[in-house]
Amino acid sequence: MPKRILQGVVVSDKQDKTVVVSVERRIMHPIYKKFIRRSKKYAAHDPANTGKVGDVVRIRECRPISKSKRWELVEEQAK
Repeated sequence: MPKRILQGVVVSDKQDKTVVVSVERRIMHPIYKKFIRRSKKYAAHDPANTGKVGDVVRIRECRPISKSKRWELVEEQAK
């Protein structure tokens, strides 16, 4: 089974080897038929501490690394 890959923005890099990534998705409201934005934050493993706040990054599903980390940093895109 392929691993999911999500794209989001780094909102915190204060922890060691961890970044918090906010992933935004658009869903249609069931009654008003208007697109609304929903976001969720994921803790991702960043072994080299390369992710900085504001960076657009891709994260990939992986094995559990800690209680809250089930994602790993794959690549960074330009701002």
